[in-house]
Amino acid sequence: MIFDAPAVEKLVEAFRRLPGVGKRSAERYALHLLSAPEEDARQLSEAVLEARAGIVTCDLCCNLTDVNPCAICRNERRDHSVICVVERPTGAMAIEKGGSYRGLYHVLHGALNPIEGIGPSELRLDRLLQRLDDEAVREVIVATNATAEGEATALYLSRIIAGRDIQVTRIAHGVPMGSGLEFSDDATLSHAILGRSPLR
Repeated sequence: MIFDAPAVEKLVEAFRRLPGVGKRSAERYALHLLSAPEEDARQLSEAVLEARAGIVTCDLCCNLTDVNPCAICRNERRDHSVICVVERPTGAMAIEKGGSYRGLYHVLHGALNPIEGIGPSELRLDRLLQRLDDEAVREVIVATNATAEGEATALYLSRIIAGRDIQVTRIAHGVPMGSGLEFSDDATLSHAILGRSPLR
């Protein structure tokens, strides 16, 4: 069988490392590439290498960027006194798509997870604290995921920022727009009640 060939096993395993890709999807991707013209495979590999070489992390916010510092950090029209802390670049991208946030970001590139050996030193916390010392920041919005690791990271952040004259806030977690209460789990509803805000 073709999947027993070492080169194909290596290709399937490479696809399996991508988020959300299981064994069957990885095998389909591998078969597609192996069945496609050689030029298609070459273009894909060159595109990956070119993007990997051209994208860096911003020296200020640690987000992925093709210019350093990134366009958001350089934008004078954004509110430089507010920093939103997210776990990964995808978190910043999701908030940007919402279109209502006008502050800056800080990307941790992970969350606290002692079981996997991810402690404070594995995250970009030193750069965040340096920013808080160097810049006139009045608020840090903690937008880590609503997971055990995200909650632990949020709590840790609030503790290490305490003592500075900076407000630390947590994004509200609740019921998605267009969804009914009966479709929400208990933890989501609990967060929605606790994170309620006044109607204006």
